[in-house]
Amino acid sequence: MKLTTYTDFGLRALMFLALLPPGQRSNVADISTYYDISRNHMVKVVGQLASLGYVRAIRGKNGGIELARAPQEVNVGKVIRELENNLDGIDCSAPYCKLIHVCRLQRALKAGMEAFLTAMEDYTLADLVENREELITVLKLGE
Repeated sequence: MKLTTYTDFGLRALMFLALLPPGQRSNVADISTYYDISRNHMVKVVGQLASLGYVRAIRGKNGGIELARAPQEVNVGKVIRELENNLDGIDCSAPYCKLIHVCRLQRALKAGMEAFLTAMEDYTLADLVENREELITVLKLGE
C-alpha cells in the first residue's frame, strides 16, 4: 500500500502540529518549510484537515493553525480513509481490463487494503509522536 502524497502531507502536518507546545499555533508556510515541501499542496491539505475537523484555523493577529482535537483522539486509520481518494487498489477501467468480469485481483486487493486500514486504526496521532524529543530535534523546532 502506498499512500498518496496528499495523505502523506496530511499526516505530516498533523504530526507537526502535535509537536507544538500547548497553546502555540503555526501556519502552512512554517509546516511547508520544516518539511521542505510545496506550500501550495500544503494549503489544500490543511484546508481539508480543517473541514474534517482535525485542524482549527484562527484568523487575526494571533491566528494560525492548531490541532482541533487532542492527539490521542485522532485515529490514523480514519484520517487515511478520509484523505485518500482511491482505496480500491487498482482502476480496472483505465485502461479497460478484459478480465474485469471474471478477475479476483480487485477483490483480493480490497481485502488487503481493508486489512491495512484496520491495522492503521490501531494507531492515534499520539502514537506517531511518542518519540517527541527525537522528532523535535530532527525538525529543529523551537530554533
